[in-house]
Amino acid sequence: MAFSRHASDSQLITSAARSRTLDVDERERRYFITMSIRTACFFAFLVVPGWWKVVTLLAAAFLPMVAVLMANNSDHRPPPLAPEVDEDRIALPPSEVIQGVVEDDE
Repeated sequence: MAFSRHASDSQLITSAARSRTLDVDERERRYFITMSIRTACFFAFLVVPGWWKVVTLLAAAFLPMVAVLMANNSDHRPPPLAPEVDEDRIALPPSEVIQGVVEDDE
């Protein structure tokens, strides 16, 4: 079995996706907040006067759609910053890639 790895196979840690657990936690939190606002709109409908009743009822009707869209939306982190290029910084020179074979120990 030959093993080779190209530079294009690597991934910067700043561009790596966040863990599934953190992603699900954030989505659940956004959904809970939006649905809490919807519940508040239902209660506000019972006590507000005049045309505000229509506003709160419409908000309560459309917030589930907004909640699902926001919960299913992907990563909300800002895009990674471009690395600073410093011409005076010393860098390692490129090196030779040594091809080889992986052998199992038996």
